[in-house]
Amino acid sequence: MTSLRVDDFDFALPPELIAQQPPGQRGQSRMLHMNRVTGAMQDATFADLASHLRPGDLLVLNDSRVIPARLYARRTTVRERQQSTAVIEVLLTEPVGENTWRALVKPGKKVAVGERLVFPAADGAIALSAEVLDRGEFGERLLRFDPVDDFFAALDRIGHMPLPPYIRRNDASEDRERYQTVFSRERGSVAAPTAGLHFTPQVLDTLTAMGIEIARVTLHVGLGTFAPLRVEHVADVKLHRERYTISAETADAVHRALVERRRIVAVGTTVVRTLESAAARGIIERHSGETEIFISPGYQFRVVTALLTNFHLPKSSLLMLVSAFAGRENVLAAYRHAVEEKYRFFSYGDCMFIA
Repeated sequence: MTSLRVDDFDFALPPELIAQQPPGQRGQSRMLHMNRVTGAMQDATFADLASHLRPGDLLVLNDSRVIPARLYARRTTVRERQQSTAVIEVLLTEPVGENTWRALVKPGKKVAVGERLVFPAADGAIALSAEVLDRGEFGERLLRFDPVDDFFAALDRIGHMPLPPYIRRNDASEDRERYQTVFSRERGSVAAPTAGLHFTPQVLDTLTAMGIEIARVTLHVGLGTFAPLRVEHVADVKLHRERYTISAETADAVHRALVERRRIVAVGTTVVRTLESAAARGIIERHSGETEIFISPGYQFRVVTALLTNFHLPKSSLLMLVSAFAGRENVLAAYRHAVEEKYRFFSYGDCMFIA
């Protein structure tokens, strides 16, 4: 059998269908329902989600919270500690130790190992400063920040929400709320688990009242979200590690649902990756770890039996994951339908429910 190529997951997307703003109100998105076996499709809205769920379903959310990870720095000279006038964009991607973070920097060629960066606040005062310790294999930098009383408070003061590059505008004040799920609590992501953006507290209360069980995992979205696939063949894809945690309560809920043969509904690909990574250990139990699991057609799912997900980028690992769940031809046909019907794509866009 011929191996799949990354190009086999391409599709034509008019730029005007890439959502640049969230819907007027949270939860107003459209939703395409697809049968994962037959590929049959039905146009719906997210408000219809409850009608596609049933009592006893286990709905699993990712409660990771997005940090304002996009910062703007200035370089300082080694001898004089004078600030340069050039602005350096820094995107924090992952903590790797006390006061130390991996980060993408732009323009990267101007930032050398050994340099220092300062991060001014709006009033000109220096809120943070860091030394460039190393350069990674993917071009990222390792930054060690000088200690401050509350690093995350400093991020809240000077940081910007890390909207993805296909949203071609600067972040706005409303993004602090709208690029965050209503159930987020564990800070650490540099991109939102976007399938969760559709939910409101009222929707969650309605589902609970219907007899739908709700559990939470934490997977912090990191560099893998921003790194394009640079290989030709799917078999050669390797993803960056991302940190996750499964609580004892969630592990027990998943185990009971599996034993009782109830549906386990993943809200987003991050939940799929977390649960399937945990299952690969042999038993789902309370633990924290890192995953670089790559799910593509041919993968045998151990846990997830239904999926709510946004529409993903062409030739992306997330599109491959969805194709593994529902079949490549089915998924690409659904994407063509979504384009024809002018669904909104990507982070602030519409969603699919696949079961």
